[in-house]
Amino acid sequence: MTMMRGGALCRWMCAPLLLLSLAAGASAADLPDFTGLVDKYGPAVVNVQASGSSESQDDVVDQQDVPEIFRRFFGPVPQPRDRGMRVSMGSGFIISADGYVLTNNHVVEGSDHVTVRLSDRRELDAKVVGTDAQYDIALLKLNASSLPVVSLGDTKNLKAGQWVVAIGSPFGFDHSVTAGIVSAVGRNFGGADQQYVPFIQTDVPINRGNSGGPLFNLAGQVVGINSQIFSNTGGFMGVSFAIPIDIAMNAVEQIKTTGHVSRGMIGVQIQNVDRDQARALGLPRSGGALVNKVTPGSTADKAGIQVGDVILGFAGHDIAMSADLPPLVGSSKPGSKADLTIWRDGKTSTVSVTIGELPIEKSGSGAGPAQAFSGNPLGLAVVESSEGVVIARVIGTAARRAALEPGDVILMVGRKGVKSVADFNAAVSDIKPGDSVMLLVRRGEQTQFIALTVPKAAETGQ
Repeated sequence: MTMMRGGALCRWMCAPLLLLSLAAGASAADLPDFTGLVDKYGPAVVNVQASGSSESQDDVVDQQDVPEIFRRFFGPVPQPRDRGMRVSMGSGFIISADGYVLTNNHVVEGSDHVTVRLSDRRELDAKVVGTDAQYDIALLKLNASSLPVVSLGDTKNLKAGQWVVAIGSPFGFDHSVTAGIVSAVGRNFGGADQQYVPFIQTDVPINRGNSGGPLFNLAGQVVGINSQIFSNTGGFMGVSFAIPIDIAMNAVEQIKTTGHVSRGMIGVQIQNVDRDQARALGLPRSGGALVNKVTPGSTADKAGIQVGDVILGFAGHDIAMSADLPPLVGSSKPGSKADLTIWRDGKTSTVSVTIGELPIEKSGSGAGPAQAFSGNPLGLAVVESSEGVVIARVIGTAARRAALEPGDVILMVGRKGVKSVADFNAAVSDIKPGDSVMLLVRRGEQTQFIALTVPKAAETGQ
């Protein structure tokens, strides 16, 4: 905003602000008081510090340097004590008195050691019980008892406009309390990263170090886990996102029971339908999920879904845009059936489809960070696909610097075509520290060669 001369800005703004102040004062008794909530449940919020070896000193960077709009925030990243040591900080909360703690996967991902600091200043070592990258959930376990716990709610009745409160450790300031309102529910990004999460959008001030902390409703119940913000500066800009607690606890129960998270799939690739496409398809309005690929042999293929179909509904839920579909399919139990409402040849019809299961490796699930990566020199965990191998996780520094992402398809390693995980492992088996290799990678409709240089042993501190 440009300053005006001679106090014009004050004349323009001060009177309305005065009226607003008076109005606020008149209704101050109606504003929420968060002190009781903070006193009761604040002690169950913890600071999480994760450390691990880094492939180079350059891996220890402030997240301000990461050129992404959607950012996850680890908290302040102090300079490592030793070369090759990476330290990240976030938040978490205790969900059971015997020491189970919930936080974000990206807070502890790739770590060798996790420490949790309680509100009474005790610091306890934490075991990573399991993680899920797609939901961005990590379950930790402390060797302790009689711990303070939060109260868990649900998001069924959560509505835009309701007050919510966050407690966490922004910039390392433990137990900071911020408040705001729910801006929207069921917000989906549609990309490969966390496409199965219907986010809660809020205007609660969230910054680095808040990741993994709880989002409370006024009843003192946790309704979400603060995970991401929308920013082009690295700081809070009024838009933050939380993972619904229902989604998180479903993941927790599966991790406890099976060690991984099972997720539904039907085997289609989809895109949004704009106005011109709707007109060409004869749709009365833009919307739905346009099928542009059906995986051969998938449950969608067996149900008769075709390229060019527009999915307008899934199991009784309207599909307004393509990003609405993955969370609904992903949360469906494999083996169950669901009705799809589709638009084809100028009319709607209903098709019953059996829910398949997304491959566990591709979903990013695992029994812990140490088991998520098989150890190939490129720092990539890959899974089978119909046309190559799909990147499930990016662990190595070189791969991160090359901006490789989960969901990218690797078609060639050097001059060798890759059709399976076995092909990929054979192609990278001879790569040594210091070698450079070309990968042919497809992302969406774009295919390009990307060069990676494997860090030398001297650069890894080994």
